Amino acid sequence: MDNFIKTIMQQDLDSGKHNEIITRFPPEPNAYLHIGHARAIITNFELAKEFNGKTNLRFDDTNPVKEDAEYVEAIKEDLKWLGYTPANVFYGSDYFEKTYEKAILLIKKGLAYVCDLSQEEMSKYRGTLTEPGKNSPYRDRSVEENLDLFERMRNGEFPDGAKTLRAKIDMASPNINLRDPALYRIIHINHHRQGTKWCIFPMYDFAHPLQDAFEGITHSLCSLEYDNHRVLYDWVVENCECEKVPHQYEFGRLNITNTIMSKRYLRMLVESGKVSGYDDQRMPTLVGLRRRGYTAEAIKNFIISTGLSRVNSTVSSEMLDEALRDDLKLKADRRMAIMHPLKVTITNYPEDKIEYLEVSNNVENENATTRKISFSNTLYIDSEDFLEEKPNKKWKRLSKDIEVRLFGAYFIKCNEVIKDNDGNVIELKCTYDPATKSGSGFDERKPNGTIHYVDAKTCKCAKFLFFEPLLLDEASDKSFLENLNPNSIQELNGYVEESLGEAKPSDKFQFLRVGYFCCDKLSTSDNLIFNRITPLKSSM
Repeated sequence: MDNFIKTIMQQDLDSGKHNEIITRFPPEPNAYLHIGHARAIITNFELAKEFNGKTNLRFDDTNPVKEDAEYVEAIKEDLKWLGYTPANVFYGSDYFEKTYEKAILLIKKGLAYVCDLSQEEMSKYRGTLTEPGKNSPYRDRSVEENLDLFERMRNGEFPDGAKTLRAKIDMASPNINLRDPALYRIIHINHHRQGTKWCIFPMYDFAHPLQDAFEGITHSLCSLEYDNHRVLYDWVVENCECEKVPHQYEFGRLNITNTIMSKRYLRMLVESGKVSGYDDQRMPTLVGLRRRGYTAEAIKNFIISTGLSRVNSTVSSEMLDEALRDDLKLKADRRMAIMHPLKVTITNYPEDKIEYLEVSNNVENENATTRKISFSNTLYIDSEDFLEEKPNKKWKRLSKDIEVRLFGAYFIKCNEVIKDNDGNVIELKCTYDPATKSGSGFDERKPNGTIHYVDAKTCKCAKFLFFEPLLLDEASDKSFLENLNPNSIQELNGYVEESLGEAKPSDKFQFLRVGYFCCDKLSTSDNLIFNRITPLKSSM
C-alpha cells in the first residue's frame, strides 16, 4: 500500500521522530458505516500494519443527540467482518474528565472564556471569508468569572444553548476556524454510556486532538475537509500542554458513481421506508453490502486499488464489481439456476429413471471438488436459450432441429414445440444421445453451444433478487427522494439444482452463465432466496 502517508511514516521512523506507528479509526456512533468509511478503516489499519504498528478503534461519542449503542455494536461487527482487530477499543466519552481538566487549563491561561451569545449571534459575530469577525462582549471576562461559570455549566445550572465555552484565539484570523471556536456546549440529555453525569459536551475540534494525544496517536488520518481545521488541531494540542504530540494528515475522499455516500440520505431512505433497513441489499452500508454478498477481500482490494492522494476522487462502481469478480472467480462454487423456466421433455429417456452425473464445482479452479447433478426425462432450461425461428449463424443455443449440449450431461435435439392457446411456447419435446454423456464418446459433430439446465424432478423452487442503483441520475434537479429508481429491486421465481437446497445464508455461488449470487439472510430450505451480487461481465 504505497502512498504519500506511508512515505511520511517511514521518514518519521527513520528520523527517530517516532519509534512506533499508532493510528486510529474514530467513527461517530450515529449511523451504520458505508463503503466510504471503508477507505478510512482500511487506510488506518493497513498503514499501521505495514510498520508493525497498531490501530485503535475509538468511538467519537461526544455528541449524544443521535448516538446509540446499536451503532456501536454494528461498527464493531463491520471491523470484524473486514478482518481487523483493533489494538484497543476506546470511547471519547471516557475522556470527559480529562478533557474537562484541559478546558480548565485553557481558562486559567486566559485562552478560553464562557460566552452567552446564541448560536445565531455567534455566527453573525464570526464574520465572513472577506471580513474579519468581531469580539464577543463576553470575551474579556476574568479568569475567576469564567471558572465559576464553567463549573456552573457542568453542574447543570443553565439550559441548553444558554452558554458555550469558547477558545480565545483571533477573531480577525483569515482561517474562520480560529475565530474563537466553541469548545463546549450545554445539552441536557441521557448519554448512551455516561447517562446524565454530564450536561456539557466537548466539540469535535476540541475533543478529537486531545483524544489523539491521550492515546499517543502518531498519525491522525482524516479526510480532506479537515485540512483547514489542522491549525486548530495543533493549537489545542500545544496550548493544552499535551505530553504526546500527534499530527493530522488529510487524504482525499473517495466517491463512487451511482452510490449514495451521505449518512443523512441513507437515514432518509430508512426512515421514509424506501428501503427495508440499513442492511437492505441495495444500500452501500457495509452491512448491506455484506448481506448482498460482497466479500471483505473484494472491498479491501478495491479500496487499495483506488490509491490515496491529497485530492478527492471519483471512481466507477464497476471497479468494485470487478474486484468482487476477481475475488470470487476461484472461490465460488458453480451451480445451475433457471430464472425463466421452459419445460423440456426428453422423449427417448426412461420416465422412471434419474441418473447422477459428476461435475466440477469450479472448472477454473484445478483444486475444486466435484458434485453430483441429476438428469431425468423432464428438465427446465432458460426460455432465453431457445429460439423458435430459424436462427442465424451467431445463435449458439437451442432451436428446432438443432442440437446443443446440456452442461455436464448429454446432447439434446429439439423435435417438437408445444404452445398454449395464446401461442406462447410452454414445452419442448427433445431427444438425447446417450453416446454423448458428459460431452464425450461422440463423433466429429459439434453441438450448437452448451446451455445449462436443472432436473425438474429434483430441483428446488427459488426466488432471485436483482438490484440496480438506487439513484436514477445524480445530476438531476429533482429532490433526493424524487430521484430514486423505482426499479432498483426486481424479483424472479424459478428453480435451482438439488444441491442448493442446503445453501445457507451468506453462501456464495456463480450461477452458470448468469452471475454471482449470495444466499440471503432470510433464505431457508423451504424458501430459498438468492441475491445477485454482480453479473459475470462488466456492463460498461
